[in-house]
Amino acid sequence: MLASRALLRAPLASVARRAATISSTRVAARAYSSQASSGGSGFGSSLIVAAIAAGVGAGGYHFYLESQKSTLPAVVAAGADKAKGPIDYQKVYNAIADLLEDDNYDDGSYGPVFLRLAWHASGTYDIKTKDGGSFHATMRYKPEAGHGANAGLGIARERLNRVKDQFPSISYGDLWTLAGVVAIQEMGGPTINWRAGRIDGEEGKCPPDGRLPDAARPDGQHSRDVFYKMGFNDQEIVALLGAHALGRCHTDRSGFEGPWTASPTVFTNDFYTELLGRNWVERKWNGPKQFQDKESRSLMMLPADMAMMKDKEFRKWTEIYAKDQQRFFDDFAKAVEKLFELGCAFEENTKVYRFKTTRE
Repeated sequence: MLASRALLRAPLASVARRAATISSTRVAARAYSSQASSGGSGFGSSLIVAAIAAGVGAGGYHFYLESQKSTLPAVVAAGADKAKGPIDYQKVYNAIADLLEDDNYDDGSYGPVFLRLAWHASGTYDIKTKDGGSFHATMRYKPEAGHGANAGLGIARERLNRVKDQFPSISYGDLWTLAGVVAIQEMGGPTINWRAGRIDGEEGKCPPDGRLPDAARPDGQHSRDVFYKMGFNDQEIVALLGAHALGRCHTDRSGFEGPWTASPTVFTNDFYTELLGRNWVERKWNGPKQFQDKESRSLMMLPADMAMMKDKEFRKWTEIYAKDQQRFFDDFAKAVEKLFELGCAFEENTKVYRFKTTRE
């Protein structure tokens, strides 16, 4: 049991200092944004199936054909359909980082939704059936893009197509998972090992709906049922849930509303300190069951989050990570690397990248 609530919550001044070290131009200005978004939910779960987006770099462009099957069914890269040499993945990293900041989106950063895209593209893997995961990037197709858990992710996919235009030979699976790495590192999180080699598979590779966690389930067993199928243990489950330090929920996507922490664009261990350090009461509103902090009523927790506090084994790791941010960073880096590589058939001796941030 942790000694006191005061020790659990990082002081605001400490968070401010951390935000400042991340980037004066990227993160610090909105480290404490916790108000509802005025325009970040725009696309909701709608699917764009017919559009022409002008490209940049290599003279390429994306051409989306209206289709019954796919949200991103056909890509025509004019004059750039073949790689002109090895991809410089550090340049891809930097190009993604350039897309993170936007004062008109959510809390000012696409980082959280990029990470959510990478997470959901990867978290469908089943160790028994050996299918799902990021290897075939099947969220390009309507069946998987239309899964309820993926509502709103079209925003991230469309924005990342700007990078696809610049580097047309990168696969979507590599692009999306690398975007997750960029989000974590640029928002102040740990360095993540990453490998390239995913391919753009066919629609028949789409996994069935229902493999991602249901945030409305308050029982720890549901989390175990979902994550054990991917090959994770209790410690890894709790470590991965620490990503809820970032971003916010939207009523037009998940139905839930609000941020988990007061610094939703800075990667910290605040998910754990807030969970254990505040009094959480059920929110009275015309929406799905969720919890809000009694003190400020500005932060929220989901029913599945509460299991991290109530379940004995989950709580053990929640307390460890609340006390020790570096331990959380180390364990999260290992768990998310594993997540992003679930089901990936990399060639032997595939290079492992450790990217420099734009601050280095």
